[in-house]
This record gives sequence, C-alpha cells and structure tokens, in this order.
Amino acid sequence: MTGAASRSSSSAAAEPWIVDAHHHVWDLSVRDQEWITGPELAPIRRNFTLDDLVPAARAAGVAATVLVQTVCVAEETPEFLALAAGSDLVAGVVGWTDLTAPDIADTLARLRELPGGAHLVGIRHQVQGEPDPEWLLRPDVARGLRALSAAGLAYDLVVLPHQLPACVAAAAAHPELTFVLDHLGKPPIAAATLEPWATDLRALAALPHVTAKLSGLVTEADRHSWTAKDLRPYMDTALDAFGPARLMFGSDWPVSTLAATYDQVFDTARELTAHLGPAEREQLFARTARDVYGL
Repeated sequence: MTGAASRSSSSAAAEPWIVDAHHHVWDLSVRDQEWITGPELAPIRRNFTLDDLVPAARAAGVAATVLVQTVCVAEETPEFLALAAGSDLVAGVVGWTDLTAPDIADTLARLRELPGGAHLVGIRHQVQGEPDPEWLLRPDVARGLRALSAAGLAYDLVVLPHQLPACVAAAAAHPELTFVLDHLGKPPIAAATLEPWATDLRALAALPHVTAKLSGLVTEADRHSWTAKDLRPYMDTALDAFGPARLMFGSDWPVSTLAATYDQVFDTARELTAHLGPAEREQLFARTARDVYGL
C-alpha cells in the first residue's frame, strides 16, 4: 500500500480548514444500492452512516464535507438534506433529480423548501451508466442544465473517460453553469495509460467554469497493490491542467474503502501535493470546495 499510509494524521489535524468534497452514505434497510454487485464490491455491501464517517474525518482534521448522491432515486435527496440539517459535519449536499423533467425548476425550488434545503449545492446524474455517450448533449438534458444554472446550483459530472468529449461540449454550451468533474473522469490508472484521457481532461480544463475533484483515484488503480507513485502521473496532469484553484479534495468514502482507509486516502493526497505552497494546499483542500459549492 502507499507509503503515506504509515504516517500519522496528527499533522492533518492541525489544519482545521479541510473540506472533504465528496463522500456517500447509505442504509440498505431503507433502499438497496443495486450497483453494489459481485465479489469485488462485496466489502461495501453493508450500511455506512455518518456516525461511521465522523471519527475518521475529525481525526484527519476535516471541518466540513459534501454528501453526494448514490442512486437516481428522487427520495434520496430529501433524506440527505435532512441528514445535513442534523449534522455539524455535512455542509453541502449534491443530490439527484431528473434533469429531463419539464418541471425541474419547480422540483429544485421544492427541494430547497425542505428541512435542510439550504444545504443543496448541486445535482448529479449517473452519466457513467448511460449507454448514449452524448447523453449530456440531449436537448432535454440541456434544458435541465439551464435550470440548474438559474437556481445557482453546480452540476457534478460522474463519467467514464470515453464520455469526456461530451463533457467538453456540454460545458462549452453552458458557460453560465459551474461543472464539477468527479474522480477526474475515472482515468485508467490500473492500465497505467494516460491517453486519450489526459488530452480530453486538458480540453475540459480549458473551460474556466469547470472544476474537478481529486477523488476516487485509489479505486481506479490496482486496489490490492497501488502506491502513491501509481497515482502521481494522473494527479500531476490534473494539477497542471486545472491548477489548485480549480481542484478540490474528496475521499469518495466509503467506496474508497475497497482500496484504502480514510487516513490512507487523505495522507496520499497530502503526499502527492506536498510540493505545493501553503496557500495552494489550502485552496485544494478547502477553499475551492467552499467557493464552488458556497459552503
């Protein structure tokens, strides 16, 4: 495992401004997570709650988090907003609603009127599961993206590398909307290849209203033998393309536990950004998320 894993998180605890911009929770007694199938995902086919996360996050010096949707089910977002309302850790929620619905503007307004509705900071759809590689360019989706912009919300992109060109086209068509690329577009780390992912990532980064999350990388690597060295080319590419001002750290907990502990994910991100100055690290580990999501 990564060499950073052996280091204590005591140094992280001295930096109380840290934001974890991407994590999940789920309760299988409330709703099945149909995507958790097969032996590879078996370790996370159980409940994960905020009570499970809080001790690890606090030990790492995390002051605030962003809770992100897991399934495309309308009931999940109100549940997450209520969780945020009762939590002193969750500062924002990236939820789900049907972007293609004609009444999406009304739906967004209703969500904001719910308990915890002020915590709604963005919307995400599982584009990675859409068979159409240009789903983001459909007219009904474009209408939904315009509604997000009008509501002052961000749009999180969860896509696979082959869908990045459509992300570029969609973002170019909506310069008024803040886009957030989750997990750097899931680069092929296990295959140790950079192209065409790197070229497409740079094209997306060329658009100033697009930001990205340094999240989910350990599970794109070899989950059983990854090291920080494996992640470095992808992290460096993102840093060069976006710069710290448009990058934010996210743990992707508990999906990340398939490959690493919370501390290992956090400490590896610190190791791979150790060459940055203090202001740049503060930007990446806190300020970008606060600015983009209005935390």
